[in-house]
Amino acid sequence: MDLRLEEFELPEMKEDEILASVVSDSLCMSSYKAAKQGAAHKRVPEDVAERPTIVGHEFCGRILDVGSRWAGRFRAGERFVLQPSHGCRGSLASPGYSYPYAGGDATYILIPPEIMEMNCLIPYRGDAFYTGSLAEPYSCVIGTMHAMYHTAYGSYVHSMGIREGGRMVLLAGNGPMGQAAADYLIHCDRRPSLLVVTSRRQERLDRLAELLSPEEAAGQGVELRYFNTAACGDPYTGLMQLSGGAGYDDVIVFAHAAELVELGDALLCDDGCLNFFAGPDDRRFSANFNFYNAHYGRTHIVGTSGGNADDMREACAMMEAGRLDPAMLVTYVGGLNAAAEATLHLPELKSGKKLIYTGVDLPLTEIADFERLGEKDPFFAQLHALCAAHKGLWNREAEEYLLREKGG
Repeated sequence: MDLRLEEFELPEMKEDEILASVVSDSLCMSSYKAAKQGAAHKRVPEDVAERPTIVGHEFCGRILDVGSRWAGRFRAGERFVLQPSHGCRGSLASPGYSYPYAGGDATYILIPPEIMEMNCLIPYRGDAFYTGSLAEPYSCVIGTMHAMYHTAYGSYVHSMGIREGGRMVLLAGNGPMGQAAADYLIHCDRRPSLLVVTSRRQERLDRLAELLSPEEAAGQGVELRYFNTAACGDPYTGLMQLSGGAGYDDVIVFAHAAELVELGDALLCDDGCLNFFAGPDDRRFSANFNFYNAHYGRTHIVGTSGGNADDMREACAMMEAGRLDPAMLVTYVGGLNAAAEATLHLPELKSGKKLIYTGVDLPLTEIADFERLGEKDPFFAQLHALCAAHKGLWNREAEEYLLREKGG
């Protein structure tokens, strides 16, 4: 739990590296877990106390200089995102966890050669940096959908992906990752016919319904239902009724709570697939699973942690085409000066993504507070006006104004 904002000189770029500037980084709970676990984390080096690494792995920026090895593939001035989990030669090393000169919470970085070797440096042609930062979390939910699988009775062949036209429920799906999953499921090419999103907080469901409306989903052939599990005595009965009593082909659990895992298990129909998305920090976390249904009903469970480069390319392509709206995930904006404290206190902050602009000095500020702060500060008054024109969401115009006014 020791993150520090420090200034140092980058070493000279090598022929197999790329020099880049980071413009925006979206903070991830995984960075909090890395800070909490330190060298015990699978991606953090054992000597991190003597050789610090840079945190942040959901970032977007500009390429400044290209080592001679990559001169034919990349060029200075390009916007980029990267898939941090490169897996080069089986390595768990990753920008944001493992490298002293590569991470999202920095102004300038040196991208190591393994990122390019594994085709994990991706040109980004979107019109805003914050959307590029959110391509990584979107790639995680995209990877989740691709990891689900089903089989025909009597067949041992796995048909990868959610059941097209099937019934699907996102348990505790009101957080940023659940929102990203719902956004993707409604607008991708392989959609369920019924999508249920649950939460224990009605105000969160109401806000999500404003941003992802059942009417919009219906236009894509998806029946979208929002369900408050705290407002009924028996969530299982209520959710089964929504499925017409048939259960669900695909269930994703977005919170590491044993009762949610067990509820998801109970909701599965024959050949149903449960994905445990929520990464716990307790290595002993467990829950009961109905093995009678696994044996006779072919129910099964998968787990995913992050996406791959192809998932990230899919996210980028859909964002560049305007098919995804990552702005709904962003609830806070701040400068690099706020990154360390915000990362260390992510569990205590309100839900939503915390967006850091690394070339900016700005306290971490909730978008919902722009109007109040704007009563005394014209800077926040203008940010409020720009967000109010977009349903209270962060947007390209607000980003450009922030970067222009604060020098990022």
